[in-house]
Amino acid sequence: MLKNRKIFVLDTSVILYDHSAVKCFEEHDVAIPIQVLEELDTFKKGNDSRNYEAREFIRLVDSIANKELLSEWVPLNGPTKGKLTVIAKHELNGVNAVKIFDDDKNDHQILNAALSLKHKYKNRRVVLVSKDICLRIKAKSLDIHAEDYLTGKVQDVERLYSGRTVVDDVLEERIDDLFEKGSMPAEELGLKKSEGNHFYILKHKKKSILTKYDPRTGEVGRVEKQNVFGIGPRNAEQTLAMSALMDTEIKLVTLQGQAGTGKTLLALACALEQRRNYHQIYVTRPVVPLSNKDIGYLPGDIQSKLDPYMQPLWDNLKLIKGNFDKHDGTPKRIDEMLENEKIQIAPLAYIRGRSLSNIFFIVDEAQNLTPLEVKTIVSRAGEGTKIVFTGDIHQIDTPYLDAESNGLSYIIDKAKNHPLFAHITLEKGERSPLANLAKELL
Repeated sequence: MLKNRKIFVLDTSVILYDHSAVKCFEEHDVAIPIQVLEELDTFKKGNDSRNYEAREFIRLVDSIANKELLSEWVPLNGPTKGKLTVIAKHELNGVNAVKIFDDDKNDHQILNAALSLKHKYKNRRVVLVSKDICLRIKAKSLDIHAEDYLTGKVQDVERLYSGRTVVDDVLEERIDDLFEKGSMPAEELGLKKSEGNHFYILKHKKKSILTKYDPRTGEVGRVEKQNVFGIGPRNAEQTLAMSALMDTEIKLVTLQGQAGTGKTLLALACALEQRRNYHQIYVTRPVVPLSNKDIGYLPGDIQSKLDPYMQPLWDNLKLIKGNFDKHDGTPKRIDEMLENEKIQIAPLAYIRGRSLSNIFFIVDEAQNLTPLEVKTIVSRAGEGTKIVFTGDIHQIDTPYLDAESNGLSYIIDKAKNHPLFAHITLEKGERSPLANLAKELL
């Protein structure tokens, strides 16, 4: 019934996060304040994901409206969908956000649009949907219901899939058998079969063994430490991560952990070790300027502007080169690979439109991507490509993303049971004792 249908008012931040958001409210109606369209108009030019989202939303609304007037309620596509309208005029009854906050900026006009709908449709629940926490707080102070946009949001992120399970009290003879045979059926170890790759640390008192369940065979196999391109694992988590990175049957890997746990370094070292298996190694990260200013304010040409954001990747490559003796030819070979673009380090925006075939593709700082951006990257993978996402879901530099709504959390949660996917959460910092002090005490 009409009185049970809600009216959701969408803020600009929601559209820039997901251009198809208007289709995600089932039978309920969706209202777009005219100020949102004005703001989107300023975002429509450019190569950033926000620019793409703005353009796609404008096209989507145009296709929905067709020849209809958006000042009225226009049906959304689909028999179970509600209707869409654009709010241009505000019919207020007492409460006026512009006067209360003494500022007529767009955020307060958007609040007035919600207040106007609340006044006009007294028997219906009006909800402002925004990724902007401050705007949601302002809305609630004006007696407007406000919510975060939940599509693509991971519930209970504290229990996010870690990729590994510690099993205590395993029979000692089973551990001995694994050491001897190398692998065993999961049932013999009391472990359940699943559709995805999963790591186990099996323990009996002081004895333990690192293992990986392979969904293709239904067996649990021993994971051994290995030195890869001058880099060796320093703890069990890194050993498991390297196993996933070196497995040619696993095409999608995610590594999640705080700074200093070795995520990017391990991924880059494993990529170099397998360089002959891939046409190119591509290492990238999203450019998130400090204080969210556009990079245009930085001096120099485009390369000079981007170099500071790519420097951590170059630092990791320099560390790998430093592990080899100066008389060893490996550092020189790495330089040649860079010159020949066998290794390419560049901002993520540069891959738009590229075909990712036979590439070892590393995306660093993936927590600063939206779920749609991560989906777009994976959907571009061609034959023979392996994609690795690394990041820390608790260190996000992009406004309107958080630990639950970023692309890294999203893909870990959605892909965890797929046979082409493997994940490891790295917890132990290995950068230096001083860095560990900061993590533990500060």
